[in-house]
Amino acid sequence: MDGRCISQTELAQRWQLSESTLERWRAEGIGPLFLKLRGQVRYRDTDILAYENQALHASTRYRAGAVPRHAADAQ
Repeated sequence: MDGRCISQTELAQRWQLSESTLERWRAEGIGPLFLKLRGQVRYRDTDILAYENQALHASTRYRAGAVPRHAADAQ
């Protein structure tokens, strides 16, 4: 891990969201973990990637890597 962090502005640009959406998400406990250092919000690359990986979906029914219930029952 190189410890790289990005700002709220950079993450908003990356995800094509408004900064106010990220601010609301933080207040509601949504989104990736964040650091607040001397009043400035920063997001670690590792936390962003972890959040993005959790959000992966293989279809509208299943998350990526998830085993459909009927397939799990057959095992």
